[in-house]
Amino acid sequence: MDKLIIEGGVKLKGEVTVSGAKNAVLPILAATLLTDDTCIIKGVPNLRDTNTMLKILRSLGKNAELDKGIIRVEAGKFTNFIADYKLVSTMRASFCVLGPLLGKLKKAKVSLPGGCVIGVRPVDLHIKGLKALGTDISIEGGYVVAKATNLKGAHMYLGGAYGSSVLATDNVMMAAVLAKGKTVIESAACEPEVTNLADFLIKMGAKIKGHGTPIIEIEGVKHLHGAEHGIIPDRIEAGTLMIASLITHGDILIKNVFAAHQGAVIDKLEEAGAKVIKTDSSLRLRSKGRLRPVNITTLPYPGFPTDMQAQMMSLMSVTLGISVITEKIYPDRFMHVSELDRMGARIQREGPHAIVEGVKELSGAPVMASDLRASAGLVLAGLAARGKTAISRIYHLERGYENIEEKLRNLGARIWREKE
Repeated sequence: MDKLIIEGGVKLKGEVTVSGAKNAVLPILAATLLTDDTCIIKGVPNLRDTNTMLKILRSLGKNAELDKGIIRVEAGKFTNFIADYKLVSTMRASFCVLGPLLGKLKKAKVSLPGGCVIGVRPVDLHIKGLKALGTDISIEGGYVVAKATNLKGAHMYLGGAYGSSVLATDNVMMAAVLAKGKTVIESAACEPEVTNLADFLIKMGAKIKGHGTPIIEIEGVKHLHGAEHGIIPDRIEAGTLMIASLITHGDILIKNVFAAHQGAVIDKLEEAGAKVIKTDSSLRLRSKGRLRPVNITTLPYPGFPTDMQAQMMSLMSVTLGISVITEKIYPDRFMHVSELDRMGARIQREGPHAIVEGVKELSGAPVMASDLRASAGLVLAGLAARGKTAISRIYHLERGYENIEEKLRNLGARIWREKE
């Protein structure tokens, strides 16, 4: 097993290109289960999670290969409706095969999902939405067992205790496109990744309106055909690189990024004193002087993303003053706090709040990644710290960031791998 070594203190400068969005490509790959025709997906990041989803598609009977950013899911019928624990337990997003399996085969047996340890993430909204479409669902031996001889459109509300659910919206939408009649999803997730999925389904012949808003309307069709589709840029990778520029007092031009998807992040960085230069497909980030502390509250899109919380905490750790970070999506998503404190940060946890007292500098230290975004936050802290930082369990990082070491090295970072 490898660990990541970072020798901090280098101002990052140059240009970097953002990869395709992990959180968009996974449900889009699941959606290829809805047709017997060939689908071609472009702009795909080569990630551990992408390859896990390809393994799941193959286990279900599809032929799917990734080559130079393009995935071709071959035509052909499949009959396997069981998504095995060994694969689904490693990645929560794989649970979104449930909806397309129900839509296509009218039955599914999908393991309860795994993934990052960031707090309780129940599947109750998935089950609620699919039951509204006429699905009989039970939990047996750690699997969701679902049958639906006659899926019918329905009007449903998918809001939960912490807002809308991206994966639940995806699952219900993919099941509803082949249901009879009209489905209306209230409190649907508005994330760009949901919109990217809906656009793909529309190319396949689905009838969907309102995606990108809290109310999605779906008119069921009898069948879907193959399609070719491109993946949107990864807004979380882009946000991470934006903070990399600021936390190192650098100057980075970030290409292949949609500024419209970064509204809440850009707003907070500008409030902190960053200079952000926007074009249609790029962002340039640099600080205009000493940054100011800002308060952050994570919310469903278009609010500040929970997937940027750890990275923002690293930035606030070296921003003099007091900032308060409130986590309203996953209240227990603070496992990176103790690791940042090992590097000299001053962070106090109080329930869903983290009170950050900025320090002049962090010190390199051995730390351990607990989840995907926490690992990104530790990389950022390592880039800013004095001395060497050694990050263990970097397989978390590989799940969501394509070639991140190479990208950072090209910007001047001193970063490399060593064996544990």
